[in-house]
Amino acid sequence: MATPAQTGGPMQKPGEGFWMFGFPMGYWMLNGIEMFERMAYFLIRSVVAIYIMQADEVHGLHFTAAQKGTIYAWWFVFQSILPMFTGGYADRYGYKKTLFFSVTLNIAGYVMMAYLTSFWGFFTAIMVLATGTAFFKPSLQGSLAQNLTKSNSSVGWGIFYWIVNVGAAVAPMLAAFIRTEYSWQVLFLTGAAITALNYGMLFTFKDFQSGADKTESPIQVFVRTMKNIVEPRLVAWLLIMSCFWLMMYQLWDLHPNFITDWVDSGHLAHAFQNSPIPFFHSWAIATDRGLMVPQEILLNLNALLIVAFMLVVAKVVSNMRVLAVMIIGMAVATAGILIAGLTTSGYIFLLGVAGFSFGEMLTGPKKNEYLGLIAPAGKKGLYLGYVNIPVGIGGFAGSKIAGYLYGHFGDKAVLAQKYLLEHTAIGEGKVSMWDGDPDKLADLVGVTRPEAMDRLQSVIGMDPVQTTQLLWDTYQPQYAVWLPLAAIGVVAIVALIIFNQMAKKWADMDA
Repeated sequence: MATPAQTGGPMQKPGEGFWMFGFPMGYWMLNGIEMFERMAYFLIRSVVAIYIMQADEVHGLHFTAAQKGTIYAWWFVFQSILPMFTGGYADRYGYKKTLFFSVTLNIAGYVMMAYLTSFWGFFTAIMVLATGTAFFKPSLQGSLAQNLTKSNSSVGWGIFYWIVNVGAAVAPMLAAFIRTEYSWQVLFLTGAAITALNYGMLFTFKDFQSGADKTESPIQVFVRTMKNIVEPRLVAWLLIMSCFWLMMYQLWDLHPNFITDWVDSGHLAHAFQNSPIPFFHSWAIATDRGLMVPQEILLNLNALLIVAFMLVVAKVVSNMRVLAVMIIGMAVATAGILIAGLTTSGYIFLLGVAGFSFGEMLTGPKKNEYLGLIAPAGKKGLYLGYVNIPVGIGGFAGSKIAGYLYGHFGDKAVLAQKYLLEHTAIGEGKVSMWDGDPDKLADLVGVTRPEAMDRLQSVIGMDPVQTTQLLWDTYQPQYAVWLPLAAIGVVAIVALIIFNQMAKKWADMDA
């Protein structure tokens, strides 16, 4: 048995110390650390898609959908595949040391994002941030799992998911204010400052025993990691969840651009502007299509609903089989994705977000709970590192697929270039020269993406609202973008139904 000196400081057992509402104080401190980390993360993640590629964002980077897809794809790989390895190291070397290391990397990543604006510079900044997150997730969640038992894990993970979303709910509102009133640079530096708050928590944080062998070398930890991951039934479950998270993450990563391009939230924006509560006035911003609600505020309904209902949902489903709850959640979330993606109405979009959110409440915490319950003793961090694999695989594939689909069929600026080529005198004699590559449109029509909408409006004599509707009716981007993604979600649901039936025969996988 390792001594406190071998593990870097005093160790705390789950049953020790002060308890509150049925959980030890260490559990609540871990939730607080996670809340600050997620607040900083969603402060950036809720709006960075606009900064990266939105054609009409004056101070943005103006990368293409394909370039954004590449950034996001590798963001997922570093952030969610690396924990497959970092989880084992967190068990071996101590959760507290790993958390200090991860917080430092996250701060460095945010600072780099504030000052690096080239594609490769910004890409590197994102990878630094993602690597920090990869070390943070399994060390935090491994510590948390040591504080939970089978009897309280459903409520415990539900509370954890709820507190995460407290940070996620506050962050977009703060982001909307900072990016409109100050600058993108201030936004990224604010993310670094919020992350740094966790240093104070970690100085008083007592580490928890992982139960892992503290004498293993780094090579032995790697071998053990690889040995566990090739278990066929675990691989099957991870692949099923990868398909689901491929679809899920596009609500957060693709919809910011889709909303900004297509969704009309004008009626809601006017309601906010005329609200007797001054705080809501900033939620109505001027755009070329009139007053609109910032996309991060619309999408924030997701986090607000989770804050309002997560604990109730967790309690209601606490006695149900974990896999059965996940099937229901996946079906509800898929329906929500379709409702939100096939409309330009702000109100219908919010209805879709509501459906998606309840699906997420039934699915998100349960994936952590499932792996936490089936993990062998001494391997909580390792298995809760595996829980990020579906997000990594699904996020990588989803970002690449979404980059292609949106770049070819959904980006309003690209469709404006395409319309100029196919339906105006600018494109006469040039249509046959185009091979479908959106990157070649600028040379063919002599108009860049940031200029495309203004040029099209001047050519056809329509205002921004009319031009947007014309492009929507002509190219129907909603079907080309969202139906393929929803179809992948349906495949995941069917596969999990089959897995659920088979798991009933496996004592170690039945939960």
